[in-house]
This record gives sequence, C-alpha cells and structure tokens, in this order.
Amino acid sequence: MIHSCWPGSRAPCTISPSRTHDADGTFQQFYDGLKLPDSFGWNWDALSDCLRDLRWLSVDHHVVVIEAADRALPDDAAERRLLFETLLWAGRRWSFTRNPEGVESGRLVLVMTCDTASVASLKDQLRSCLDATRPAPGRP
Repeated sequence: MIHSCWPGSRAPCTISPSRTHDADGTFQQFYDGLKLPDSFGWNWDALSDCLRDLRWLSVDHHVVVIEAADRALPDDAAERRLLFETLLWAGRRWSFTRNPEGVESGRLVLVMTCDTASVASLKDQLRSCLDATRPAPGRP
C-alpha cells in the first residue's frame, strides 16, 4: 500500500517493500510514493541520492513509513540489506540540520514498522547495516 505524498503536504508516504519481490518493484514504490524526479536512475545509488538531496521535494518535512520492514524484499536478503543501508544513510543525513540559529529537525523522517515477534530480528538486521554505514574515522 502506498499513500501518495502530494507536493505541499506533510502526510506520510507509506512504502511496502514486502509486497514486491525485487528491487525494481521497491524502486517503483518509492518513485510513485515520493514523486521522485524523472531523472531517477532506478538503482540503489540513485535512491540514496534522491533521499539525501531532497531539493526535488516541495515540502519542508517528509515522513516515509516502511511497512512490514522485517519482510522487505523477502526473496533477496542482499537487496533487503541494500534497502536498509540506503535508508540508514538517508536517515543519518537528515537526522538534524545545523544552522546559525541552532539545530532543527531534519526534512526526512523514516519510520519502519514490523509485527511484535519480529522486533528483535529487525533490530539485529538494522544494527548490522548501521555498522556497515558508519563513516571511517576522520570522515563525515
């Protein structure tokens, strides 16, 4: 299920990667749900670029809900890991913004849902991906 995020709204956009069985279907959900630019490259690097830039969005703040994240891309664990790493990089980029007046909330909020029985497994998967996305010492 995708709830579209029309320009100018602050309504959450819901992505359900568990309902697709490949990366292309997941890219399609992001493309449709977030109204990605026509220049979107249909790969993980392009999705990462779009989520970390956000100049193409006409709203100040955006919420993306990833439904049943524990069951994302059920046929391909490597692709699921790339999805999680992409989301973690974007989340890290937009977790807050520093400016001369202080710190503001980021423009992008990512929310992952799962059923209660899957919380520990999802946390382990995300923790593993988080370790892989940590910048090397001395790099931002």
